[in-house]
Amino acid sequence: MKAGTKIVILGGGESGTGAAVLAKKKGYNVFVSDAGKINDKYKNVLSNFDINWEESSHSINKILAGKEIIKSPGISEDVEIIKSARNNKIPVISDIEFAGRYTGAKKICITGSNGKTTTAKIIFHILKKAGMDVCLAGNVGESFAWKLAERDYDYFVLEISSFQLDNMYKFKAEVAVLLNITTDHLDRYDDDFEKYCNSKFRIIQNQEYGDYFIFNADDKVITEKMKKINTNSLCLPFSQKNFYERGACIVNDKIRFKTNNEEFNMNIADLSLKGKHNIYNSMASGITARLFDIRKVIIKESLSDFKNVEHRLELVGTARGIEFFNDSKATNINSTWFALESMTKPVIWIVGGIDKGNDYSELLELVRKKVKAIICLGKDNRRIVEAFEEEVSTIIETKSAMDAVKSAYYLGNPGDAVLLSPACASFDLFENYEDRGNQFKQAVYDL
Repeated sequence: MKAGTKIVILGGGESGTGAAVLAKKKGYNVFVSDAGKINDKYKNVLSNFDINWEESSHSINKILAGKEIIKSPGISEDVEIIKSARNNKIPVISDIEFAGRYTGAKKICITGSNGKTTTAKIIFHILKKAGMDVCLAGNVGESFAWKLAERDYDYFVLEISSFQLDNMYKFKAEVAVLLNITTDHLDRYDDDFEKYCNSKFRIIQNQEYGDYFIFNADDKVITEKMKKINTNSLCLPFSQKNFYERGACIVNDKIRFKTNNEEFNMNIADLSLKGKHNIYNSMASGITARLFDIRKVIIKESLSDFKNVEHRLELVGTARGIEFFNDSKATNINSTWFALESMTKPVIWIVGGIDKGNDYSELLELVRKKVKAIICLGKDNRRIVEAFEEEVSTIIETKSAMDAVKSAYYLGNPGDAVLLSPACASFDLFENYEDRGNQFKQAVYDL
């Protein structure tokens, strides 16, 4: 598109503001519209760049005058303004699609229902330690477009959500990583799991010979889907169950990495992150690093000294011999399953929030084995109570992080673990999962 062309951006948060800044720097006529309030931080940025914006409403005529619309990932396709844009044949794209037009960098893109942030951060950690010119961005917290507006890099490590993938068309990941696919966000996919799977597999669209697809070969959804698709990229599996000549697998309590003719092994015990799910994350990260010929010693050091992501199985502290873990980022059943599976002490489980169509039966076996009490943290806890009332005798309902932590403290004994792993979105009582995790941590500190 020519300079001066009008681009409309829906959503004035991190991704929307980042896209607006990049578009402005590329000479476009930019208009930002948000149906809600825009944070003062982003208002200041938009004003400083002389970008027109509105909040608390959508000016239909202004929006439909745009030649292209960049949609923030949190906005559903079902909202009227998106339907109107589609009806008027206006292209609607994601911020990732837009930013991808303006970089010659190699893009390492990570998606999956769980583990995206951790894996993206591990890969970034390895590449940075190897001295590469690399930037971490995307759904991990900082806008890809915004980072690119500041300067280009040789490599971008991008966490990409299904909502961002949905509006990507010509974008290509030179290295695509697919960690897993479990039921999540089905409310945005008409309760159709196949639509959600298709969204995740958009991570490999446009890949060519010379590109790479790294995938979890233990995930049945992924392996079944791969039987139905064709890709020109080199496929590299990782598995904890089966041996693969190329990729990563487990041999005698060691991870065996092999991407070309060379292989190397790393003791599982030396990984800084524990739990089966983190072995998968480390496998995917190690394979990625080897594609860029990073020295084995650097990969091993990086996988050994990496510090976990905040709000992901984060040990907050110990009070009266009771350990408190913050896993607020666990917003679906699969994430919580991994958290419970990793616990080695009797668990007081804090769960709840906005249910996204959860099937709690998947957790029943773990709950029977490990959970001594449940504390619900949400406005509507009926489905949680119904799912577990026959398995756990003590179920308490709370409406604040402070009350949840105090209740857990009084129920616990030395040697117990309190696990905040909600399996639900946070927006009923909190701004986001970070806010929920931070309030939980503060309540623990205040004990």
